[in-house]
Amino acid sequence: METVVSGVRPTGNLHLGNYFGAVSNFIAMQSEYNCFFFVADYHRLTTHLGQKNPLKEDVYQIVAEYLACGLDPNKCTLYVQSDLPETAELYLLLNMLAYKGELEKCTTFKDKVRQQNTNINAGLLTYPVLMAADILIHKANKVPVGKDQEQHLEMTRNFAKRFNHHYDCDIFPEPQAFSFNDSLIKIPGLDGSGKMGKSEGPNNAIYLFEEESLIRKKVMKAKTDSGPQSANSTLSEEMQNLFQIMQAVSSSDTYEHFIKAYANCEIRYGDFKKALAQDIINFCAPIREKIKEYSADKDYIKRILNLGKEKAKESANKSIKEVRSMIGFHS
Repeated sequence: METVVSGVRPTGNLHLGNYFGAVSNFIAMQSEYNCFFFVADYHRLTTHLGQKNPLKEDVYQIVAEYLACGLDPNKCTLYVQSDLPETAELYLLLNMLAYKGELEKCTTFKDKVRQQNTNINAGLLTYPVLMAADILIHKANKVPVGKDQEQHLEMTRNFAKRFNHHYDCDIFPEPQAFSFNDSLIKIPGLDGSGKMGKSEGPNNAIYLFEEESLIRKKVMKAKTDSGPQSANSTLSEEMQNLFQIMQAVSSSDTYEHFIKAYANCEIRYGDFKKALAQDIINFCAPIREKIKEYSADKDYIKRILNLGKEKAKESANKSIKEVRSMIGFHS
């Protein structure tokens, strides 16, 4: 059975982009693959060091949301990144094979330098190496990633090939990007361009745990255009984004109704947004209720994470022993 690895940073609640991108794939994969899903608390420290919210509480919240979305700890291994010291050791060793020039050329590093120019730390520079360690510690064959992470995955393959070449071995496979639907899904944000994400501003994303009033407020403020100028006008980027969200959460009849209204220059954006907001609310409501249930039972979450830690350590310990033996460390 092929192995799948992926994770999410505990920097806030899961949003629709997470759900339709990574999490929906996780749910589909867990019955068919040997899946390791982790909460990336090490990764969070590159941009959220010293946050007021306790890291442990944010980890519990993310796990509650994973479970509410449909992850089954009996079908997959769900664990916390920092519970696996083997990952940190492999990260250290892979850093010896990572070159300063290639890390500085990484698109996400350049973006973060612009966004947080007072905190350009070494962890930020070597983020792709830690991501590679997360993947390679379990010898993953497949990694469900969004388009913004494809460059990191290519670097992971480079590090795997580099290690295998240097030590004349075949310890690490070269993991490939994977989506259950054979396409990498990207849910756009509400600001008119780009993806839905935590770092794009407070009104760009719809979170699964948000209350109905806030969802309505965000959708009503979502950026649109000035309306179709003629019959069968090409959708603007702003409207493409909103229609893409509608296609994900609404019925096909609702989607077709508003697409035709736009093509016929009959669309009323107020009605469109009200329908979209209600469909998002209807989609998120059962998930939100499950999140509340899991969040209230910290003991259950702890048991899940302890079980996941033991399963993850069994896999990781085997890999790190092979790596240490191949390098020639005394043991």
